[in-house]
Amino acid sequence: VQLQASGGGLVQAGGSLRLSCAASGRTSRRYHMGWFRQAPGKEREFVATINWTGHRRDYRDSVKGRFAISRDNAKNTGYLQMNSLEPEDTAVYYCAAGSGARPMSVGGYDIWGQGTQVTVSS
Repeated sequence: VQLQASGGGLVQAGGSLRLSCAASGRTSRRYHMGWFRQAPGKEREFVATINWTGHRRDYRDSVKGRFAISRDNAKNTGYLQMNSLEPEDTAVYYCAAGSGARPMSVGGYDIWGQGTQVTVSS
């Protein structure tokens, strides 16, 4: 499976962006999908995750109420809707897929997309 993230860009504080993550290849495995981000000089951090059925979603505290993760298994695509963006959200955003036991951790994923830059200006 390969992942292709898209939808990043430059936006003013308070604005919105919608990231997409398209999966291709052998997508028969049931996997959870996650979004992570990495700002310059910082470690990659968890943002949001959604399980295969979409019934379980988790978020880091700082994005709760502003970000929404979703997926469309028929299209093999995941999404991250980001509203009320803040300058602190500026980072490269990565989508990931996996079936590990820790979906809120980098270690819970074995397939990563290439990242898409999100820049929020103040």
